[in-house]
Amino acid sequence: MPNSDRYYTPQDSKDAMRQIEKLFNKYKDAPLTQELVDYHQNLVNRLKTDIMTAAKQENIPARIESINTMINTMERWLKVRLAGNPYNGKMKNFKFVSDDSLPKFKRHVHKMNGGSAHRSSRH
Repeated sequence: MPNSDRYYTPQDSKDAMRQIEKLFNKYKDAPLTQELVDYHQNLVNRLKTDIMTAAKQENIPARIESINTMINTMERWLKVRLAGNPYNGKMKNFKFVSDDSLPKFKRHVHKMNGGSAHRSSRH
């Protein structure tokens, strides 16, 4: 098969969840189009059907709980974006993390006598 490497095949439900989380974080700030909404709904449906079934077979209650959290987060993202608001946050460890809760690092560039390539942040 020539395109066997085109589609990602997860090892287990956690692997699949990680992949969806990565994809979600890539497109969460993209402009909303019908294609994106369809793609998003497809991922949510994957979580609700295939991945949920796999998690139940693996018999790990915490994973089923994580899947439900992911589904809620992704459905809330769609409501927020359809209302025309920006989505301030991302998904981390299968949960929503707001941008405000992430640490902000201030960087003060210290200009030394070198060129612009030799700037230090005075550690």
